[in-house]
Amino acid sequence: MATMTTQVRGLPYGRPLTNADLDSIPDDGHRYELIDGVLIVSPAPRLRHQRVSMRLSVVLFNACPDDIEVLAAPFDVVLAGDTTMQPDLIVTRTEHLTERNLPVAPLLAIEILSRSTRTFDLLLKKDRLARAGCPHYWVVDPDEPSITAWSLGDGDYVVAAEATGDRPFAVTDPFPVAFAPSDLVL
Repeated sequence: MATMTTQVRGLPYGRPLTNADLDSIPDDGHRYELIDGVLIVSPAPRLRHQRVSMRLSVVLFNACPDDIEVLAAPFDVVLAGDTTMQPDLIVTRTEHLTERNLPVAPLLAIEILSRSTRTFDLLLKKDRLARAGCPHYWVVDPDEPSITAWSLGDGDYVVAAEATGDRPFAVTDPFPVAFAPSDLVL
């Protein structure tokens, strides 16, 4: 279960955390994200989540233009000095990437819902990505299966497309792509 905490071995206690604090955490198999100075800790994703991630990565990779890359977590997206996220998938211009992270908001951030991350993905992460100016945010629910795509308009996300089961999902931004949510959970 994803949890918010202020104390992990070796981290300072009693103040908002920074990206420098996050860098000091050893790699222990958990996913550590920092949103507005608050540490979010999630367990490694389960098999179903990873299968959806891989299948969606392939769909996006095959559709994206040459100057755009699709990357799967873990890969840091640094939105501020107190905010480093690891969306399940990101889509960004190749020129914006560094060897270590993406220091700007991606063109598209995608989260694959699980019981342990659902609330964070639908509320906290969605809000923080909107504030950072991420133009597109998608959420995939492998249990339904469904996908909802939001586009940023006037500082907030509005639904741009959604589909469930075998119904086609199609968008034109950040590039044209179409598939059915059921294709991701075969």
